[in-house]
Amino acid sequence: MSSLFSLIIGSVLGLTQFRIKRLFAYSTISHVGFILLALSINSAESIQSYIFYILQYSLSNLNAFIILVSMGFSLYLFVYKEKDLQENLIDKNNSPIQLINQIKGYFYINPFISISLAITLFSFVGVPPIVGFFAKQMILSAALDSGYVFMALVAILTSVIGAAYYLNLVKQIFFFKNDYKINPSIDNLNLVGYIVPMNSIENNEKNKNNLTTFKPENITINSSLSASISVITLLLILFIYIPGE
Repeated sequence: MSSLFSLIIGSVLGLTQFRIKRLFAYSTISHVGFILLALSINSAESIQSYIFYILQYSLSNLNAFIILVSMGFSLYLFVYKEKDLQENLIDKNNSPIQLINQIKGYFYINPFISISLAITLFSFVGVPPIVGFFAKQMILSAALDSGYVFMALVAILTSVIGAAYYLNLVKQIFFFKNDYKINPSIDNLNLVGYIVPMNSIENNEKNKNNLTTFKPENITINSSLSASISVITLLLILFIYIPGE
């Protein structure tokens, strides 16, 4: 019964959200419904599917939040085209990505991160051949084999409902123009930095000779964030080539 409530509440209430973090919170409730369904079956197949679902969802969720953080960093050079949009945003200095419409048209700012987020969302939905499809398929197969036909039908229906708000995020990213423009205050701005070798941090006089200049558009996302996104996204896609569970 708890899995039924989790599936329905998470899917239906997620449709009403306009803040992206709350949307992910309600989607988590829906995914917990799948996990509880696997636990309620209590068979060898369901326990395997339960463990696998937790592992793949943890990876997908981690990737989604790393991508949102990276999006926030990449938007520091941008301002809204209309001043009213910025003034109406609550806690604008605390979290760069808060509302769903803030990622509108982000594909035209950074297509690679946009594609990675779309793949992660497709994993949440359960689109083949991404790893999320196999996780849901395992749980549904275990449910049908144990006679939980009604719960399997509810899980499929709520997955379709949940796909609506995930696909809405994809639509916002790829099919709309964004509301941003490069901050006019950084036009013709040259930044100065020092290249400091690890073994000469304390030698300030020597470091001054390693002076370099660069422009704001040369600033990129931290390599640890981009590497994490790349590795996790590839894991989500390439699971189909793993021969065993």
